[in-house]
Amino acid sequence: MKLKDVVEGLHLHVCSGKGKLDEEVLGGYVSDLLSDVMAHARKGDLWITLQIHQNTIAVATLKELAGIILINGKEPPLETAHKADDEGVLILSSPLTAYEIVCQLHDLGISGKR
Repeated sequence: MKLKDVVEGLHLHVCSGKGKLDEEVLGGYVSDLLSDVMAHARKGDLWITLQIHQNTIAVATLKELAGIILINGKEPPLETAHKADDEGVLILSSPLTAYEIVCQLHDLGISGKR
């Protein structure tokens, strides 16, 4: 499934990385611990988190993630959004909780296992 379809289906706000919307999402991973994401997320995953600092961009780049979904209405600080644009990292925002996002991703056919 393309990222733009996820954005439309979940009514997500694009905060950075608009150039990635035509890329595929392969799965999802939920965690607020960067070390956990580095150990367990896979290339092509959407990372669901409440973390908004710049270190998330480094993790998303390192793991070649499809993007980051910020929950609970969180938005990245300007410097994080600019760094994400510079690195080509898609950051999305939703007013929903992590649980609600995961349920909706599952309904779209995106799971954590592949």
